[in-house]
Amino acid sequence: METKPRIVVLGGGIVGLCVAWHLARRGLAPLVLDAARPHAATTGNAGAISHGSVAPLAMPGVLRQVPKMLMDPAGALHIPARYWLRAMPWLARFVLSAQRPKVEAAAAALGSLLFSAPERHREILLAEGATDLIREQGQMYLYRDDAQMAKDAAGLELRRRHGLRMEVLDRAALTALEPAVAPAYTRAVFLPDHGSCVNPARLARVVADGVRRMGGEIRGGEARRILLDGRRVRGVTTEAADVPADIVVLAAGAWSARLLAPLGIQVPLETQRGYHMMLPDAGVTPGRILSPADRKVFISPMEEGLRVAGSVEIAGLDAPPNEARAQLLLGDLRAVFPDVNTEGATPWMGHRPCLPDSVPCLGPLKTWDGIWCAFGHGHLGVTGSAPTGAVLAQAIAGDNPNFDFAPFSAERF
Repeated sequence: METKPRIVVLGGGIVGLCVAWHLARRGLAPLVLDAARPHAATTGNAGAISHGSVAPLAMPGVLRQVPKMLMDPAGALHIPARYWLRAMPWLARFVLSAQRPKVEAAAAALGSLLFSAPERHREILLAEGATDLIREQGQMYLYRDDAQMAKDAAGLELRRRHGLRMEVLDRAALTALEPAVAPAYTRAVFLPDHGSCVNPARLARVVADGVRRMGGEIRGGEARRILLDGRRVRGVTTEAADVPADIVVLAAGAWSARLLAPLGIQVPLETQRGYHMMLPDAGVTPGRILSPADRKVFISPMEEGLRVAGSVEIAGLDAPPNEARAQLLLGDLRAVFPDVNTEGATPWMGHRPCLPDSVPCLGPLKTWDGIWCAFGHGHLGVTGSAPTGAVLAQAIAGDNPNFDFAPFSAERF
């Protein structure tokens, strides 16, 4: 490019920061507008880097479990009564997404994006001198018996067909790796090639520092509206001023659909509110992320202690956190580690930007020139952030990323 375009990235979460990092490395000097929302999912997630997690949330086996979860006040899925009508259109699309051809198409799309995630994360962290942020000790799913494992068979087989290496462990092999796990768990699936981030908040700071080091800028400010000149973007309006732009990258997470709606693009983006409890002195330190299948949570060893994260609450962007949902996670943790010390545990809630088919919106809009999408990564925001940044920056810079954006189009709905 002879003249550098003015590029504005809307969103200072890990996805937007990774896009900005790759743009800055190419000398394109992006401006990141960070709304600094208190419930963005960047810092409070489980830290999983799961490039083989290509099975969408809408799987036939999962759908059979949904009614039971909804009837259980302490279940992994919760929808407040006041939000049922608002949630119904999204839930209907979610159910339709569980059809076999759609599941296969979603898995293929996710596989094409996520397969390079470990290498893409290393690429950034090597450049920033922070490879200690990544733990490469695998992940482990825990099961009480073979019957419980069989419920996940379709998802596990889908992951295996897309190249994920996995080992089925009996109780003896399980405890050889994780001796403190409760005796009730007698089976496990070990994913040796998966990893984790030991401090998602520090990861975001490291990437942000890299953006600045390479000539990019990160500025506080919430985008209120995308400005247009005919069919082409010309900037964004913030609460303080208009910001000119030739290219706008929409990476505002669960808030992204609100900026597209005035452009006539209706994206079925829902927030699945997730919670975590952070334990500073748990008295137990697993060697890797553990996920008990009957509890549907992730237990993550981190720099600051032990984190148990999970729960899906569909209640919108504006409702306050429900601390009772966070407290339930301590019971999930005790099921795996009965003697865990929960003193000093602190709660957190954040918004995961989820689409019914689990496939994020990536790439340029067809109907508006200069607007690029990078949102909707759902439960795989950390995993998908680095590869998303790489392919979008390549395409924006005019290079061929050898990546098909068509399955990720925001206009596919």
